[in-house]
Amino acid sequence: MEDIIVPVAIVGMLFIGLPGLILHYLTKWKSQTGISSQDEALLDELHELARRLDQRLESVERIVAAENPNWKDNRVTDLSEQRRQLR
Repeated sequence: MEDIIVPVAIVGMLFIGLPGLILHYLTKWKSQTGISSQDEALLDELHELARRLDQRLESVERIVAAENPNWKDNRVTDLSEQRRQLR
């Protein structure tokens, strides 16, 4: 009796359980196309934060450029030296 139950259970799990599980998660995946309103609000907030940070960076660059007109040239030279040292 036990020799029959185990193979029937395995076959049932393979041909009924596994496809049912796969189809269940496929339908869940397809129903979640697009982003939720909460995710959209988060993206809007992050975009606004990035815009404000960009404005701050531009302000800092203007201030530094007013004090030292060649600061960008020095910065590029320093970065190329750092890259050479890392190699």
